[in-house]
Amino acid sequence: MTAALTIDFFHDVVCCWCFNISSRMRCLAAEFGLDIRHRTFVLQASRGEMAARWGAPCQAREIILGHWAACRQASDRPELVDIEAMRKAPFDYPHGMTAALGCKAAERLGGPGAHWDLFDRVQRAHLAEARNIADPDTVLQLARESGLESGGFARFLSDPATACAVEADRQLARAQQVRSVPALIIRETGSRLANGSREDLAAQLRHALR
Repeated sequence: MTAALTIDFFHDVVCCWCFNISSRMRCLAAEFGLDIRHRTFVLQASRGEMAARWGAPCQAREIILGHWAACRQASDRPELVDIEAMRKAPFDYPHGMTAALGCKAAERLGGPGAHWDLFDRVQRAHLAEARNIADPDTVLQLARESGLESGGFARFLSDPATACAVEADRQLARAQQVRSVPALIIRETGSRLANGSREDLAAQLRHALR
């Protein structure tokens, strides 16, 4: 069956707003027959980039957790956004590059569905379980929990071609003038879905289909 619309979904695993919209888009993809293309968009790719953007680790954590509070208020599943657990976590607030590589490794193993499944699992680990998703061992464990073959996943995780796939998404984002996430771009029209409730998103999709 031909998809009704194809949507490039740019996201970062550390983005709480991406967590909110991912579950909504899962429902809408089935309802509207959407072809969702997952695009990694790493906001900060290293500890150095985290420091340059947010300052000292303790300062970064508090600023970002302030964003979590606003996001939790808008979430369909606020109980899965555990601010206090992340505030007490014994590691610096993680960057998103390791998990982005993991999502692309999953895609190489199992296609877009595997990418989405691991993305959602890593987001739960980050937001609800306060696990360090910048740690490759954590991402490997989450891949196993998602049913991915661990040997193949580990090889793809460290394969330079996977890093190239992440960079290709970054270049596509530049070409599409994506500067923040989540970003959902409808290929057929070039329009973007505005972040909102499931009902808001559905209304925008109906308009695009007209």
